[in-house]
Amino acid sequence: MTKVLIISDSHGLTDELLQIKKEHNLEYMIHCGDSELDLDSDEMEGFFKVAGNCDMDTRYPEEQTMEIDKVKILAVHGHLHNVKQNLLTAGYRAEELGAQVICFGHTHVAGAQQVNDQLFVNPGSIRQPRGRMEKTYAIMEWETPGEIDVTFYTLDGNEVKDLASHASI
Repeated sequence: MTKVLIISDSHGLTDELLQIKKEHNLEYMIHCGDSELDLDSDEMEGFFKVAGNCDMDTRYPEEQTMEIDKVKILAVHGHLHNVKQNLLTAGYRAEELGAQVICFGHTHVAGAQQVNDQLFVNPGSIRQPRGRMEKTYAIMEWETPGEIDVTFYTLDGNEVKDLASHASI
């Protein structure tokens, strides 16, 4: 079973990032920007990471692609892809790069949505959620590369069952 931890919009939190990393102890982790921490900080160690609009460290890349167990993932913050308006720009960019999964933040709204053969995952925010009270992050997992489950958790590690999602991409 492949598992990927996805976090975004932690806006300066440090203990919470370390707690989540320790609790899940996963090989693959993505931070979708607005950590407001230095690229090489202990808290960001081990993450595939991208720049958010509030990140001051210019060493962060604007996007990253990675292939994990036959699933190609594009990580962006989303501010450069207008994700507050729609997901088209991010989807087109993923298509250009051959990515099936797009992980993004910026809106602080947790959710996973399949659009055609792409899966969009926004883990929400562990600092300032919008649209619901829970401060959230997500874990994406699969045994078969085309069948992906996304589970959302609160900062306290409790599952947010109504956000759970399954995609066939």
